[in-house]
Amino acid sequence: MRSALSVETISPISVCLDNVRWTQTLLPGTREVPCKLPQGRWLISRILLASFLLTTLLVADSAASPNFAVPAFQKLQSLAGEWEGTDNHGMAVRTEFQSSVSRTVIMEVLTPADMPPMTTLYSLDDNAIALVHYCPTNNQPRMRAIPSGDPARELIFDFVSAGNLPNLSVGHEHKLVIHFDDDDKFTESWTWRENGKDVIQLFHFTRKREQNAAAGKSQKPQR
Repeated sequence: MRSALSVETISPISVCLDNVRWTQTLLPGTREVPCKLPQGRWLISRILLASFLLTTLLVADSAASPNFAVPAFQKLQSLAGEWEGTDNHGMAVRTEFQSSVSRTVIMEVLTPADMPPMTTLYSLDDNAIALVHYCPTNNQPRMRAIPSGDPARELIFDFVSAGNLPNLSVGHEHKLVIHFDDDDKFTESWTWRENGKDVIQLFHFTRKREQNAAAGKSQKPQR
């Protein structure tokens, strides 16, 4: 009577799937051994083989997909400081970036024209950069951007979910695109969504320069 696993030399392994013989030779002299698995073992073997193949494909895909999130996050860190600019209506706006929590979080405080300041927190999330936006409307959209290259020229944050948002028809920030023009200029494009309609707000920023040091010094007293 043939068993599910038959040994003809010191250490051969022979596994049958659907009457097909699969033989792995661990030592010289191993010969293929015909066998037939009972129904239960046949099913388990198929599941194990499928799991192995799926794991192999996932590992290969992960190795083939480079992670650009870290250099993109460093690009955001380079925005530290104060910025001035205008919106798409020519109104003055300003924003400020600073790193926090051992440089693992970037906090942006954006002050549009005629609006209260709003805060956005950026952090790494595996192969992406995640953000939480704290809006004056008292909801907190969460978005995620997966950088596509290094150096990052643009980060596109897509809506994932939101806190304190009863439904998606309520007004909320739904998308953010950050475009890096150069070291001293960048653009933010915010998409406000309400009742299924989108309104885009553009902010063009330039790094705020220090005033002439000599101009800020008080004159020395006369002797």
